[in-house]
Amino acid sequence: MQSEPILRVEGVSKSFPGVKALDNIDFEVYPGEVVALIGENGAGKSTLMKILAGAYTRDSGQIYLRGKPVELMNPFHAQQMGISIIYQEFNLSPTQTVAANIFVSREPRQKGLGRFFGFVDRRRMEAEAAKLLKVVGAQAQPDAIIRSLSVAARQQVEIAKALSVDASVIIMDEPTSALGDDEVKFLFQNMRELKAQGRGIVFITHRLEEIFEVADRIIVFRDGQRVGTLSIAEATTEKIIALMVGRVMDEIFHKEQVEIGEPVLEVRGLSAYGLVEDVSFTLRRGEILGISGLVGAGRTEMVQLLFGAVPKDSGEILVDGKPVDITSPESAMRAGLGLVPEDRANQGLVLLLSVRNNTTMPTLDRLSHYGWVDRKAVDAAATDYVTRLSVRTPSLDQKCMYLSGGNQQKVVVAKWLLSNPKVLILDEPTRGIDVGAKAEIHALMSALAKQGMGVIMISSEMPEILGMSDRILVMHEGRMAGILDRKDATQEKIMAYATGQTVEGSIPA
Repeated sequence: MQSEPILRVEGVSKSFPGVKALDNIDFEVYPGEVVALIGENGAGKSTLMKILAGAYTRDSGQIYLRGKPVELMNPFHAQQMGISIIYQEFNLSPTQTVAANIFVSREPRQKGLGRFFGFVDRRRMEAEAAKLLKVVGAQAQPDAIIRSLSVAARQQVEIAKALSVDASVIIMDEPTSALGDDEVKFLFQNMRELKAQGRGIVFITHRLEEIFEVADRIIVFRDGQRVGTLSIAEATTEKIIALMVGRVMDEIFHKEQVEIGEPVLEVRGLSAYGLVEDVSFTLRRGEILGISGLVGAGRTEMVQLLFGAVPKDSGEILVDGKPVDITSPESAMRAGLGLVPEDRANQGLVLLLSVRNNTTMPTLDRLSHYGWVDRKAVDAAATDYVTRLSVRTPSLDQKCMYLSGGNQQKVVVAKWLLSNPKVLILDEPTRGIDVGAKAEIHALMSALAKQGMGVIMISSEMPEILGMSDRILVMHEGRMAGILDRKDATQEKIMAYATGQTVEGSIPA
């Protein structure tokens, strides 16, 4: 490691109304180094990264690049200075092509007269985009429209976009949260190549096993302060968690054994052409049904069908033994279903609205009288669930865009719990949140099951699927590949089903 950091932060502080997000932070990255920056949601990680990316201005302190003090005026200026960032929540234009998003504001111009008029050389732009997509192992085509891509594919476009800038410092904020195992391997190989080129990488992740795979050094934040630094040689999972949460975490997967009751949801032959084919299962009261499978297997599409967000071609849905006609999310809610979506920022919340408004949005009819909203009832309901779920917010008036990822997720969960559903569907409920918040979400799932609610959980994390599920339904290429009971489930059996193989001794679909 060289003696001079490529990036150095001294005494940086930042406050928002009611919150001290960063308190006198020192931080440094050396050339050819991967620094893992970790901490609970709300610890200040993303705030510091946004300051370094030029999106926020600091209140105090100094930033140095290659030993010289700099003022990062805006994101474009930060890019020009050699700092590129991949945000946890995507920063892509949904109606533009993949290539246009990768080279936004830096589009190659045509030669000759075309250059004079500022015409974009689309052929060259798409060719360059194709090279970058290949580097990150993406299947998306340069001319594909962003809104047509899966969450995992959009994440790969974000990574390609960051690599398109010849940056000396690359910040990756939860880059693996929406990627499958093969895509993660590609990303880690890319990181090693960038490191070999002498670039500095800041890697933010809540998947602790990834830190030991690629990081050289670990810096831990807690409550806006830097509380520890560990070399990868001295780091252990126990040491990292103790620094992050300020206590020892005895149990991450808080799965209580509860009595499984009568069927609350029955799905028969659910299909939508090109997405999902002939899915059938039963969910019982008090049961947590895990949904597993590789990226693109149809897990999210299946629950969107179930919730009426995507129209079905065929199939029958029964709630409490009675057929229900679910043709929209509104009709799904009336039938007693709630859905916490995978993309919380775009599908689960209105980020510009307050915690109060987001929490009570689906239940305003219950909190109104003769068309007038009962504000006391709204405040009481929002306060109740914000308190129950330990949402860290200075007030109910705080806009959700200023909350950390874990607290945003809790607001989405609170919103649906307030509607008192019979079935709660959780699509990647702990994606991009820290171990402390994960444990809280897992404990909440167990508590809901204990109360007799049926819970469906989609997860790409194998320990979570194995640790929290009573049964596991595995998807492969839009179809059910099989169902495993908790006592019979292993990672090997799940992966066999997920890759289209047969599994001896388990229940075939």
